[in-house]
Amino acid sequence: MDYTKFEKARIIGARALQLAYGAPPLVKVPKDVSEPLALAELEFEKEVIPITVIKG
Repeated sequence: MDYTKFEKARIIGARALQLAYGAPPLVKVPKDVSEPLALAELEFEKEVIPITVIKG
């Protein structure tokens, strides 16, 4: 699905906040990734983030 840059930023930001507060990662964490934002971007690229955008 194609997202606007605003939707993408909101999804990644929300997931990064969840990860920062201790949510378990949904992908195997590479050794070079230590920041929640980088991990959230990786999850977004692999399309595993369980967040739905409803367009009206």
